[in-house]
Amino acid sequence: MVTVISRIFHFGFKSFWRNGWLSAATVAITVLALLVSVGLILFRVVTDRATESIQEKIDISVYFKTTTPEDQILNIKQSLESLVEVRQVDYISSDRALEIFKARHEDDPVISQSINELNANPLQPSLNIKAKKPDQYAAIAEYLEAPNLKTHIESVSYAKNQVVIDRLAAVIDNVNRGGLTLTIVLALIAGLVVFNTIRLAIYSNREEIGIMRVVGASNALVRGPFMVEGVISGSLAAVLSILIAAPVVYFVSPYLNAFIPGLKLFEYFYTNIFRLLGYQMLFGIVLGGLSSFIAVRRYLRN
Repeated sequence: MVTVISRIFHFGFKSFWRNGWLSAATVAITVLALLVSVGLILFRVVTDRATESIQEKIDISVYFKTTTPEDQILNIKQSLESLVEVRQVDYISSDRALEIFKARHEDDPVISQSINELNANPLQPSLNIKAKKPDQYAAIAEYLEAPNLKTHIESVSYAKNQVVIDRLAAVIDNVNRGGLTLTIVLALIAGLVVFNTIRLAIYSNREEIGIMRVVGASNALVRGPFMVEGVISGSLAAVLSILIAAPVVYFVSPYLNAFIPGLKLFEYFYTNIFRLLGYQMLFGIVLGGLSSFIAVRRYLRN
């Protein structure tokens, strides 16, 4: 068994180097597929952080009638916090809303004077609601339409933010789907290149394979070297994809970090580099090995 395995690996490495240009083309196409794969992983990190950053600025504000008791508002706040879609609910009383308004317009003497001349606080108590995901605001807004809640509510700001929230959710979903589609397409192309490379290698070694089959070599011994060749291509492409991605991530990271506060993309890449390499190795080995297996299997059937 040890002798058979050593021969399989020996002939696999030999065939990989002997078919230099074909092997290089296979590795190059596989690298492209793997670069898209790691790019999709990093893009998911970027979109998740961007979503979190935007979500901090997007919320639903529920304004209550001035006659609504504070205890009732706090009960509604507690009921909202029990919803699975809700991440955070902040209560802003009328007095607190007035303090915020004054602080925001302290540099505007006209507004400050107008507020000071008022005999009563014109601002309403409110709840600011933040959802866990952008597409969950609709469910929260629907919950607020319940008759027992509407009697206390003056207005809800969801309608004003709905277009922005829906567009954000749609953009993220479409980009993720597009990246996944591109990865699948390039993976299929890479698999086809590996498949054709192995077929060409089989054709160039057809006499040797014929002799091996005549003398009683098993299908595993015939198939093994070509699968090793596919695994080598996938493994080499995985390492190259990480080596190529590292300087690119390092270069673009400062620009993305400035655009999306708290992102730290290169730090994420560096701290997770071995896990990313593991994903790439698994993807590359499965891609190369499976393509080689299918190619040799078709030949052995003929």
